[in-house]
Amino acid sequence: MLTLQKKLWIGIAILALLSPLGIIVPDKFRAGDAWGEWGTDALAKILGYVPEGLRRTADLWKAPVPDYNLGGENAAMGIKVLSYIISGFIGVVIAGLAVYLISRFLVKREQ
Repeated sequence: MLTLQKKLWIGIAILALLSPLGIIVPDKFRAGDAWGEWGTDALAKILGYVPEGLRRTADLWKAPVPDYNLGGENAAMGIKVLSYIISGFIGVVIAGLAVYLISRFLVKREQ
């Protein structure tokens, strides 16, 4: 019988495997970028301007894997799908490790 923790990890793994739907569905329906994932160029088209605070801080952080794509801007859909899955699992590992380390730190401080 599966424990609750194992069920949660299986659910998270399934969500990571389903993450490519974020690029497959918009590509299939020609929907453009996912809501809220706009860069300054897309915001300029949507709003007609880019807010000053966003313009100042837009280049403050560069993603380790831009657009979750390991194959470059013109990569085939298969490479994009694989990149999304890999990025999803990397995010799960990083978040899980952060929660583990924080919980270990808090447990030691209480003793």
